[in-house]
Amino acid sequence: MEVLRRRFISTVFALGAALTVSGSALAQTPGKDFVPVNPAQATEEAGKIEVLEFFSYGCPHCADFSPLLSAWIARQGGDVVVKKVPITFGRAAWGNIAKLYYALEITGDLKRLEPEIFTAIHKDKANLFEERALTDWVAAKGVDRKKFSDAFGSFGVMSKVRRGDQLAGAYKITGVPTLAIDGRFMITANTFEEQLSTADKLIARIRSEKAGKK
Repeated sequence: MEVLRRRFISTVFALGAALTVSGSALAQTPGKDFVPVNPAQATEEAGKIEVLEFFSYGCPHCADFSPLLSAWIARQGGDVVVKKVPITFGRAAWGNIAKLYYALEITGDLKRLEPEIFTAIHKDKANLFEERALTDWVAAKGVDRKKFSDAFGSFGVMSKVRRGDQLAGAYKITGVPTLAIDGRFMITANTFEEQLSTADKLIARIRSEKAGKK
C-alpha cells in the first residue's frame, strides 16, 4: 500500500494536485478493515443503509475504481443507497470538476458521460479543469451548452460542492476514493476488491443490527 501511496502522491504532484490515497485493509476488523467515524454522521435516507463514495475525477485511482463500484452498486438491494461525493481538497481546479459532476446531474447527462470524463482526463489528457475547456467538452458530447452553463454557475451547484467538502471534513477524509458506510464506518482496505468486500460485510452487519431491533 505504501508503494501505491507514493506512486499516487507523485502522480498527483505531477498534475499539480495535492492528494493522498485512502488506506485500507483486509479483514473486517476495526482499525484494519475499517475505522469508526467519530462522531458518527447523520444520514439523509431514513430506513436505508447509506454508502458514500468520496472521489474526484482528477484522481487516477477513482478512475480505476469507478467501473468496479458501478458493478457493485448494481448488485445492491433496495435498502442500500449509494451517493457519490466529489470533493476538492481546497483546490480551484478540483472545484471545477466537482461542479461538473453536479451540473451534469442537473442536465441529466451524468450517467452517460461519467465514464468518458475519467477517460478524457486520465487517458486523453484533456483539460477539464477550467470552465471554458470543460464547457466546450460537454457541448461537444451533446449537452446543451446554455443549460449546462446555467447549472454550472448556479448557487445550488456551488452549495453542493461546499457541502461535499464539509462532509469530507466531518469524515476526516485524507484521500480518495474512500467509502463510508451508514455514517458510522470508513473503509480502509488495501485493494478495491477488499474495499467492496468489507463494504458488503459492514452492510450485512448493519442489516443484522436493524433486524435485531425489530
